[in-house]
Amino acid sequence: MNGDMRELWVYLSTTPLLWLTLTLIAYQLGGWLFRRFGSPPLLNPVLTAVVFLVLLLKTSGTDYQTYFRGAQFIHFLLGPATVALAIPLYREVHAVKSAFLPIALALLIGALTGIFSAVGIGWLLGGEKAILLTLAPKSVTTPIAMGISEKIGGLPSLTAVVVVLTGIAGAVIGDVVLNKMRIKDEMARGMALGVVSHGIGTAHAIQRGRVAGAFSALAMALNGLLTAIILPFIAPFLR
Repeated sequence: MNGDMRELWVYLSTTPLLWLTLTLIAYQLGGWLFRRFGSPPLLNPVLTAVVFLVLLLKTSGTDYQTYFRGAQFIHFLLGPATVALAIPLYREVHAVKSAFLPIALALLIGALTGIFSAVGIGWLLGGEKAILLTLAPKSVTTPIAMGISEKIGGLPSLTAVVVVLTGIAGAVIGDVVLNKMRIKDEMARGMALGVVSHGIGTAHAIQRGRVAGAFSALAMALNGLLTAIILPFIAPFLR
């Protein structure tokens, strides 16, 4: 019986449908735990799903390439999902217009802080230039960050990992930090989450409310654009 189960697992583990299904189940499980225990930051659904899938891949001895053959269907939806964030933004377009200058200033400061904080920490830890370039777009949503990393000489696959970790960290501790700083304005909270932790932070902001979600989506999109423009000019000086 054990032999039959092992053969069945070996067969199923090579099929894309299995890993697609398990990824969706892991996220649904994370969402259920998040709601069941009162939405604590450490039970962020994305974090829970990542931990579950990493343990499963490690235990089963499945390599990432095999897993991604199934997960690529979800990866494909990143683009449409990002575009769909324009809907909550459109609903708050008047608030965006009224706060144009504060938004522009916050975006510029946030983008530069995101770049130089990552590069600075990497430099202090003795990172080589390729690593610094890999870390630089850490606060940009994954598809844009990977493109930027490839363009400036970083390692796109490693950039993707850093981006996801940044997003999870922002979603987990973002509210704690903002609460400690006594920032209650939903526009400001949304901007902070969008600039720092891109799509994952935006998904968390949308759970908070329409205003926070709209400003987080705006910050995520504009931060990606701004970083893509300024990083190629900064990259030659990163040594």
